[in-house]
Amino acid sequence: MATKTDGVNTTYFHRATEAAPFDSILTTSYKDQFSIQFFTFDNKNIYVSSNIGRDKTAIVEYDLAARKEIKEIYSNPDYDVNGLSFSAKRKVLTLASYTSWKGEQHFLDKETESEYKKMQDKFKGYEIGIYGNNIAEDKFVVWTGNDKVAARYHFYDKKTGETKFLADAFPWLKEEEMATMKPVKYTSRDGLTIHGYLTLPKGMEARNPPVVINPHGGPWARDEWGFNNEAQLFANRGYAVLQMNFRGSTGYGKEFWLKSQKQWGKTMQDDITDGVQWLIKEGIADPKRVAIYGGSYGGYATLAGVAFTPDLYACAVDYVGVSNMFTFMKTIPPYWEPYKAMFYEMVGDPVKDSALLAEVSQALHAGKIKTPLFVAQGANDPRVNKDESDQMVEALRKRGVLVDYMVKNDEGHGFANEGNRLEFYKEMDKFFDKYLSGKPVEPKKQ
Repeated sequence: MATKTDGVNTTYFHRATEAAPFDSILTTSYKDQFSIQFFTFDNKNIYVSSNIGRDKTAIVEYDLAARKEIKEIYSNPDYDVNGLSFSAKRKVLTLASYTSWKGEQHFLDKETESEYKKMQDKFKGYEIGIYGNNIAEDKFVVWTGNDKVAARYHFYDKKTGETKFLADAFPWLKEEEMATMKPVKYTSRDGLTIHGYLTLPKGMEARNPPVVINPHGGPWARDEWGFNNEAQLFANRGYAVLQMNFRGSTGYGKEFWLKSQKQWGKTMQDDITDGVQWLIKEGIADPKRVAIYGGSYGGYATLAGVAFTPDLYACAVDYVGVSNMFTFMKTIPPYWEPYKAMFYEMVGDPVKDSALLAEVSQALHAGKIKTPLFVAQGANDPRVNKDESDQMVEALRKRGVLVDYMVKNDEGHGFANEGNRLEFYKEMDKFFDKYLSGKPVEPKKQ
């Protein structure tokens, strides 16, 4: 198999042997998913995760000769199904995988289901996954984890039932000291169900703590249940953390994803704002001590939050976020150039949709921002150019709005250097303590 894309459409090719020429079998638009899993055991057809002709992706068998889907293996009415596993030894499909509020498996094989149940009984309270196995498929390395454990590995012998601890990814983190992440959901102002995750400080009742709102990047991605180092850091400092899968997040079907079309700073942002209002209404958040923090698109959402709802947040941290849709579109890196047409359709065309993009470019509305802001930026960021942060910081400082600005000359889109990451988190820790602790804030001039 081979693929070719112009950034908007993808064509799939197949050849039966190395000597045969590649023939195109299918062309899809970016709105359709056709993710090849592997060949059938006779090598004639392929298994695919596809949403062609449906809202949620399903696992299907695709006939290469007839060039059509011939059989649905598994679909879920509420979530996209993206994964398929098999036994190389027994040549059977074993399970399909998807993410609801957590990772799920739908078993296609009784032997696999029975073995998973045995492992689940041995590792109660933890999610499990097969990290590796021998050719005989009777000895396994098993990953275990949950919201308090990132990754713990065990050896498991299928024949004897023996288990042996191998390694803990982060042995210095004590499970009993970690906070619980629980799934939540609320209704947006236009009636959508928004799923998310709430992490509360350990031992704290959900009554009016300070809160960090943490929208994910992408934006065409999603948050999942499990160990989250940032959520644990904030919870350790006494803050509740809300992460939400606003419209445009993946995993909930094509329709939910496409509801984000040309909605940056608009209904996508409303979904985040509605999450804050839900927390306040439920008595979970102190309305005077709500912060927002995010990276990349999450950084855009952070700046949109303080620009378009200036009274909602006590402080904000923007990490490599977009601030001006026009300059962002002009500085799209060369390796993203093929996807520009898709960006114009999904986000907005700088010419045809100039009024829309002006409306949602926070740098053009800097006059509305009054929230204390901390901005972090990599000088060599190819995706979100440093000018995105520069222009926002300059506009705010001219008006006397408090802005802490951290620029790292050896970083790109997000900090990879450990020293820089430590410095960033230490400064963010101090910043949140200053504005969320409830202590009087000393006046500061820029």
